Amino acid sequence: MTSVEFNHQILNINAAAETGRIVSFLQQTIRQKLHRYGSVVGISGGVDSSLVLALCVRAFGADRVAAVMMPEKDSDSETLRLSRLVAAHYGVEPILEDITPVLDGFGCYLRRDEAIRRIFPEYLPQAGYKAKIGLPQNLLNEDTLNVFSLTIVAPDGEEKSQRLPLRDYFQIVAASNFKQRTRMAMLYYHAELRNYAVIGTANKNEHDQGFFVKWGDGGVDVKPIAHLFKTQVYLLAEYLDVPLEIRQRLPTTDTYSAPSTQQEFFFRLPFEMMDLLWYAQEHGVSVAQVTQVMGLSEAQVKRAFDDFNRKSRTTDYLRLMAIGLEQDAVSA
Repeated sequence: MTSVEFNHQILNINAAAETGRIVSFLQQTIRQKLHRYGSVVGISGGVDSSLVLALCVRAFGADRVAAVMMPEKDSDSETLRLSRLVAAHYGVEPILEDITPVLDGFGCYLRRDEAIRRIFPEYLPQAGYKAKIGLPQNLLNEDTLNVFSLTIVAPDGEEKSQRLPLRDYFQIVAASNFKQRTRMAMLYYHAELRNYAVIGTANKNEHDQGFFVKWGDGGVDVKPIAHLFKTQVYLLAEYLDVPLEIRQRLPTTDTYSAPSTQQEFFFRLPFEMMDLLWYAQEHGVSVAQVTQVMGLSEAQVKRAFDDFNRKSRTTDYLRLMAIGLEQDAVSA
């Protein structure tokens, strides 16, 4: 157990000092360890990739940063606009790579839609239907499992939801993961073209709880913000003057055709609450102290702690490198 004085400001950090620490890490790692000339960042108009872009520009200068935009036909209409906004803000000329044809070639959309139509036969994207998957949102108030549901949205706005059988869930996710893996391949093309390193944009929430795709957005050379809670990402983003419009945008998955926030899809809690609860669990803060500071019941705190443990445990596989016969597994 820890004697830390748990409070609502516990995640506050010295933004200037932390920025300097990350910039120094990037410079030393990429130049001295990896022997690369600069950095490649995939930008999406979200706060995480925008922060990483800002850090890389500080570390290497705008002329040594390649910012790659990789939309596809399911991407939010704001993705390109906000990506261009942040690139211009930091003086970087963005590179546009529409990955829709590649995904069509893989059969990404056809394979995904086949599984969706087993649940909802009326689902027709060409007629204007949209779809998304997500977890139950009543994490604190009910004992629930992380079982995904499928939601379709008809052209007239009517929504239908149904719990996903495991077979269909696997197929939808496997097909959708072509998107992240295609982006990884594209980033490495641009990195090898320039002798640059690929910089990851996952924060601590995503990395430690497994909200990433193995050899997709998890396939990078350097992870400069994987130690930062989402709350701290916003603190650094404000310090580095990430455009306010991006900082105020709800974090989204931008993977499925129907709009879906990261909270709806995976985390099940607002990040402000989740970060404090997660910090408390990691640092051995007593449940009693957490309930007093956050105004939650003991049962609610324990449900959150159980969810963190379950997600971390069931996604250990994502953080493992390939395992050889005579070696132990090593976390990525």
